Amino acid sequence: MMSSLALPVTGAILIDATRCWRDARDAGVAVQPCLSRTLTGHQCAMLAPVFDSLLRFYEDALGRPVTVGHAGTTTEDEQQLLGLIDGSLVRRACLNCPAGAAMGLDCAICSTRIMMALAVPGMSGTMQ
Repeated sequence: MMSSLALPVTGAILIDATRCWRDARDAGVAVQPCLSRTLTGHQCAMLAPVFDSLLRFYEDALGRPVTVGHAGTTTEDEQQLLGLIDGSLVRRACLNCPAGAAMGLDCAICSTRIMMALAVPGMSGTMQ
C-alpha cells in the first residue's frame, strides 16, 4: 500500500468515490445518492453515475469485489484504477478479463476521463 496523502485532486476524487461506492454496496444501500454526497465536497456531484458505472465495470473485469484502503493508504486495486484513469496503465496490460468485460471497462475508462475533464475545475487537459 502507498500513502494517499499527496494524491492529486483527480486521484483524491477517484479514491473517495471508490471507497464510498464500496461502503454503499457492502451496506446494501443505494450507491448514487452516497456518491453524490461524497462528490459534492469535490464540486462534482454530477459524476455520481459516471463513477457508479466505472466501478461496476471495474469489478466485473476484476471478477471480484474491489478492495479499498483506509486511513491514508491505497490498495493495489485503487492504485491500478488510478493508473487506468490517468493513463499510466493500459487495461489490456494489467487486467486479463473476458472480452465483454474488457470492452465495457475500456468504454467506462474513456467516459470517466472525458466527464472528469468537463466537470472537475482546473482539470481540463491534465489527463491522457
